Amino acid sequence: MNIVVEGGAEAPAGLVEAVLAYEAALGADDLDALAAAFAPGPDTVRGDRAGLLVGHERIAGFRSRRGGAGAREVAEVRVHPAGDDAAHVTTVNAPAGGGRGLVTQLWRRDGAGAWRIVAAHVTAPAPAIDGRVWRVVGAPLVAGADEGPLAGETVAVKDLFAIAGQRIGVGVRAYLAEAPVEERTAPAVQALLDAGADVRGIAQTDQFAYSIAGLNPDYGTPPNVAVPGAIPGGSSSGPASAVALGQASIGLGTDTAGSIRVPASYQGLWGLRPTHGAVSLEHVAPLAPRYDTAGWLTRDGETMRRVASVGLAGAPSVEPEASYLAAPAVMMSCAAGVRDAFDVALGALADAGLRVAPVDVPALDDMLLAFRLTQSAEAWVSDGAWVESHPGALAPDVQDRFDFARDVTHDQEADALADAGLLAARLDLELGDRILLVPSAASAAPSLDAAEPELEERRRATLSITAIAGLTGRPALSVPLLDTPDGPVGMCLVGPAGSELALVEAGLALEALLRNPGETSSGQTV
Repeated sequence: MNIVVEGGAEAPAGLVEAVLAYEAALGADDLDALAAAFAPGPDTVRGDRAGLLVGHERIAGFRSRRGGAGAREVAEVRVHPAGDDAAHVTTVNAPAGGGRGLVTQLWRRDGAGAWRIVAAHVTAPAPAIDGRVWRVVGAPLVAGADEGPLAGETVAVKDLFAIAGQRIGVGVRAYLAEAPVEERTAPAVQALLDAGADVRGIAQTDQFAYSIAGLNPDYGTPPNVAVPGAIPGGSSSGPASAVALGQASIGLGTDTAGSIRVPASYQGLWGLRPTHGAVSLEHVAPLAPRYDTAGWLTRDGETMRRVASVGLAGAPSVEPEASYLAAPAVMMSCAAGVRDAFDVALGALADAGLRVAPVDVPALDDMLLAFRLTQSAEAWVSDGAWVESHPGALAPDVQDRFDFARDVTHDQEADALADAGLLAARLDLELGDRILLVPSAASAAPSLDAAEPELEERRRATLSITAIAGLTGRPALSVPLLDTPDGPVGMCLVGPAGSELALVEAGLALEALLRNPGETSSGQTV
C-alpha cells in the first residue's frame, strides 16, 4: 500500500489509522463501526452513482440493507491536509472481483480527538450488468423494426414477459433454474418491437410480482435514483429503475395491485396501468388474472403518449368528461406530506380555474379486504403449486402472502367476489365518466432500513388506494406532480374504461398547469 501526503509532510496524527480502520469495517460489514466513522448530524453527505445521501441517519440506514461492500484491498492513500484538524483523503482500492475503485473523503477531527468523515464520494468499478436492475442485457437483446413511431427507444422488459430464446424468471432464482426456453415473444413485447423500439434487456421483478416494495433477496434491491437510500417500489422495480437511471427509455411492466403506479410514484416517473384486458397478457406469467394488466413506465409524458398509442392500437378508446373528482376519504390513509402536497396541487389547479369536485367512495378497508381476498385466491391458483414444492425459495414477506393465499377458502373467495362486484358497481356509479385524482401511493418511498411493520403499514395504505382501479378495471396514470419532503409522489388519474390516451393528454395538461403555470401544450385540455 502506497501512502502519499501532499508536499511530503506527515499526515495529521491518527488520520491514516482512522482511514484504514474504516476500510477494515467495510470489509467486515461492521455497521456500528461504519456508522461511528461518519460525523453525526444532518449535514454529513455520502454520494455514489445512485445519488447523494444527506444526513448521518440516511447514510446509516442505507448500509443496513446493502449487505457489505465486498472484499477489497487498499492500494493507495493520498492525503491533502487542510490544517491540523481536517484533510481530504483519496483512496484507491482493488476489489477482489477485479477493477479499481476510488473513494474521496473529507475527514475532520472532532472535539474529542476522533477523526470522522463529513463528506464522501464513492466510485466503484463499473459492473458489466447491474444485477439488481437487469437479469439479461444485450446491445440490444432484441432489435426492433428499422423504422416506426418508437424507433430509437429502448425497452426494459419485466421478467414476466416471454421473449423468444430467453427464460422467464419471475424474480426467483430457483424458478429460473427450472424454466424452459420460450419459443414465442409475448404480444405486448412484440408490439413495441414492431414499432421500432429495441429491447435493451430483461429487468428484475419482485418475487412472483407479489409485492409493491422492490426488495428481492435473490438479486438485490434496485436503486431509487430519485430518493437515494430508499426502496424503488415494485413489483415492476427493475424496469422502473432502468428507466429512471437512463438505461432504457421505456419500461414494460405489469400492474396487479399497483406494481406500475407505485414504482412510478416513488421514482418520479410516468406510469400507466391500462384498462383491464386492453393489452394482451398472452405469454406473460400470471399472478391474479382478474386484476393483472400490462403497461408502461417512461420519464416523460410525450414518450408515454407515443408508447400508449402503439401499445393500445386497436383497443376501444373513449373520451372522459372534462371534469375532475377528488375523494377526501382517500387522503385519510396518506402520510401528512402527501396530504399537504395534494392540497397544494388542488389549490394551484383551483387558481388556474380548474374545479375538482369531491366524491364519496366506499370505505377503504372494505375495498382493500375484497381486493386482497380475491387477489390472494387467484395468486394461489396461479403459483401455489410451485411455491409448495419449493420451500424456502421465497422471501419471508412474499411467503407470508402465499401462506395467506393458501388459506383463503372457497366460501371466503365467493363472498369476496360478491363484495368486489358491489364495490366496483358503486365506484362506477359515483365516478361515472369523470377523472378521479388520487395520490399514486400513500407515502413517498420508505427508506431501505424501514422495519417490516412500517413497510407493511405503508403497503396496506397504498393498496387501499390502488384498489379503486383494480376493482373497477379502470385505467390509471401516475404523473410525477406531487413534491413531499421525503421525495416525489405521483398524482394518479383514474378514468373510465378505454380513456388511456385521454388520461395521458390530461396528465400533460396538469403537468403544464402545475409545473409551468400559464403554459399548456397544443392539443392538451383539462
